[in-house]
Amino acid sequence: MEPTLEHHQKIAKMSFASVYPMYVAKVEKKGRTVKELNQVIEWLTSFDEKKIKELINENVTFDTFFSRASLNENASLIKGMICGYRVEEIQNPLTRNVRYLDKLVDELAKGKSIDKILRK
Repeated sequence: MEPTLEHHQKIAKMSFASVYPMYVAKVEKKGRTVKELNQVIEWLTSFDEKKIKELINENVTFDTFFSRASLNENASLIKGMICGYRVEEIQNPLTRNVRYLDKLVDELAKGKSIDKILRK
């Protein structure tokens, strides 16, 4: 199943700053740390903790967030279901990138080791 055009547009306009606290809450609830969350985000996007904070303060949309990112060359190794979609089958690049991030956060919250999450 492929997300609709409206779904893609909604994701593009969503602010990273509005979703980041939900990521934090999700991983902390499962005993993981913000440091680990930021490590996962850095692996995917190349944004270090300082840059993540800047992007949050700028209140950038996911469209801007990923347009500034240097996606990890191994991001395509992220596979599986997230939010009802098979991430590797999503055709829209931005939606796929956001779902990559969602999948990594989900794996972190489920207790997967950092080495496995970072596809080492």
